[in-house]
Amino acid sequence: MFDRIAGFYDVMNSVMTAGLHHGWRRRAVDLARVAPGDRVLDVATGTGDLALELAARVAPGGAVVASDFSQEMLVRARAKAAGAPSPVTFECANAMQLPYGDGEFAAATVGFGARNFSDLDRGLREMTRVVRPGGTVVVLEITTPTRPPLSTFYRLWFDRVVPVIGRLAGDPEAYSYLPNSVKRFPGPHELAARMHGCGLDVRYVLTAGGIIALHVGTKRARA
Repeated sequence: MFDRIAGFYDVMNSVMTAGLHHGWRRRAVDLARVAPGDRVLDVATGTGDLALELAARVAPGGAVVASDFSQEMLVRARAKAAGAPSPVTFECANAMQLPYGDGEFAAATVGFGARNFSDLDRGLREMTRVVRPGGTVVVLEITTPTRPPLSTFYRLWFDRVVPVIGRLAGDPEAYSYLPNSVKRFPGPHELAARMHGCGLDVRYVLTAGGIIALHVGTKRARA
């Protein structure tokens, strides 16, 4: 499915979020607290927008590894990375079994990809494993607002409008999957608890009226 939508993924993201998704990614990188010279990992990188934000923060001397299981997404990510301020390596990898060593990275991030993990806890444990003690794991995700009027608008937008946009884009299945995947995903408090269970000290912030949740976990010395 992700291979199929790779060609119009960026356009759809901008349409569905009115272009705000770039700012949310910048906020996620702020929370990651990366510094020049750091080596960091972006999981489920898609077309690489979050990885490129990270690359700007770890320059000079740093590097970004960005992984995804969709080859077509990676093709587009590599094309966008030309001239990045730090080296960005795009690799095909399974988030359930990351091919990296323990404590290899200063931080690991995932933007709008954690809800696609086939096993959320396993994916979170893998991200925690590859981060050094004191490093950070950041999860940027859509969540479901609970207070009207935004909750009413949210249901209308994601349940009615987004699937119509998907049909116009030529892939109704993919953009029916999106709202369903958000509904299945744990709420902010539960996600924080599950990250804590993986060995992270966690805090989170809600933005965009409660539609976007940013969780940041600091890896404990004994995770």
